[in-house]
Amino acid sequence: MTTPHQDSEHLRLLAIFHYVVAGVTALFACLPLIHLTLGIAMLTGWGEFGQTSDPPPAFVGWIMVLFPAAFILAGWAFAVCLVLAGRYLQQRRRYTFCLVMAAVSCILVPFGTVLGVFTIVVLMRESVKALFDHDAAPAAA
Repeated sequence: MTTPHQDSEHLRLLAIFHYVVAGVTALFACLPLIHLTLGIAMLTGWGEFGQTSDPPPAFVGWIMVLFPAAFILAGWAFAVCLVLAGRYLQQRRRYTFCLVMAAVSCILVPFGTVLGVFTIVVLMRESVKALFDHDAAPAAA
């Protein structure tokens, strides 16, 4: 059985770890910038791609632009969601969002998996649910 102070401390630590994993995720999501740059170079004929007599077909350039761009945007969006989950854990709001983000973060092996499992374990405690429910009182109509 945990005390309310321990629950608050666990939520505070989980929020900090969410910020750290979000930063790492955003950083690694930038890795496809290399491929994106190469795709743009292929499409515009910049660099060596414009000097060869047999340039690659245009669809190769588009593939080298669209897939990395989608990966980068998805990684950054996921990082923003992790930051929001960390913020909501600090504020003890949006319990369901925090729980879903904990489950989804398990995809990011190994750090996201550890963070997700610990977050789920903490959020499943009745005492932690009460902390979230206490602040989410319905507004008077």
